Amino acid sequence: MIQSMTEASPAKWNLAHTSWFFETFILKPHAEAYQPYHKEFGYLFNSYYNQIGERHPRAERGMLSRPSLDEVIAYRSHVDRAILGLIDAADNDLLAVIAPLIVLGCAHEQQHQELLLTDLQHGLYQNPLAPVVYELEDPGENVAPALAWRQMEGGVCDIGWNGDGFAFDNEEPRHKVYLHPFELANRAVTNAEFIAFIEDGGYEDPTHWLADAWDVVNREDWKAPLYWRKAGDGWRQYTLFGERPVNPHAPVCHVSFYEADAFASWAGARLPTEFEWEAAASLFPLKGRFMESGALRLPAPASGDERLLQLFGDVWEWTASPYVAYPGYAPPGGAVGEYNGKFMSGQMVLKGGSCATPAAHMRVSYRNFFPPQARWQFSGFRLARDCK
Repeated sequence: MIQSMTEASPAKWNLAHTSWFFETFILKPHAEAYQPYHKEFGYLFNSYYNQIGERHPRAERGMLSRPSLDEVIAYRSHVDRAILGLIDAADNDLLAVIAPLIVLGCAHEQQHQELLLTDLQHGLYQNPLAPVVYELEDPGENVAPALAWRQMEGGVCDIGWNGDGFAFDNEEPRHKVYLHPFELANRAVTNAEFIAFIEDGGYEDPTHWLADAWDVVNREDWKAPLYWRKAGDGWRQYTLFGERPVNPHAPVCHVSFYEADAFASWAGARLPTEFEWEAAASLFPLKGRFMESGALRLPAPASGDERLLQLFGDVWEWTASPYVAYPGYAPPGGAVGEYNGKFMSGQMVLKGGSCATPAAHMRVSYRNFFPPQARWQFSGFRLARDCK
């Protein structure tokens, strides 16, 4: 039931909401004999779909002591059985209609698998006992390579999804973008590099902060990334493995776009646009430390011999791009069209996935998005700069 802030939902609610998604968009419209598990669950577990109807206030999800966890699990089982039965009984015409919705529902659930972990971490962080959720195997002593710059030629690049499988509607249409030559850092910014920013008075100097960002820094009294605290001569951070020393070689994590942008200014660089990031990442295989890896829930230092490291997994990377529609974009019709399009205001794009992202969920064209002040996701960044 824990809900530590409006943006973070209880674990139980995540499970119920993903079940509601399959029930609402697939079973109710397409399974004639389907009987909803509970008449009020549609109200309790609708997230933001105005066309579906009224919903329980988002900030009060943590007050839902009922239904119990056992009943939510029973609800999920009820929905699962009905979905499998619908698939078994469907003819080719019905399958053609429901298959894209089922795939969308699975992708939606993968998003909530990640949200469940990030929301859980934020909730347990409020507990001064620093609870340990998972036991951590020895991560080793991997040392991040020195920061180096890789030149990208730029030119006319194709951006967006063009594959045969699933992609969200906001990844399309594929279109051309002209990029000036630029340089991209070979890896994400590390904790050690961010500590240097802190120790140089980065959080006290307004010079490098956007106006809105400086207001947030002072209002929220930010002094370091989320989950960090100063302990003696060093830093410690809360993780799902409990409180641990900050690994200087690991990528900095749980920072906002505002902090990433301020660091880039301090370092004499900038953040890449989402188009620069995607054009560079498309040259490399899509592999990294995702949810299924040993780095689960804890970003690890960069390693390898490729020209660009850590493009995928470990931490979502903030870009300098606002989350807006691609040229020619139109949201799907009906309530399902509220999934992405209506959030194209006041958010920034992140790319690449994190150590809490399911591997099968990731694509080079994937566009994650959050408000610029958000810090509870596994969000980091890498630097870019213009070619001289």
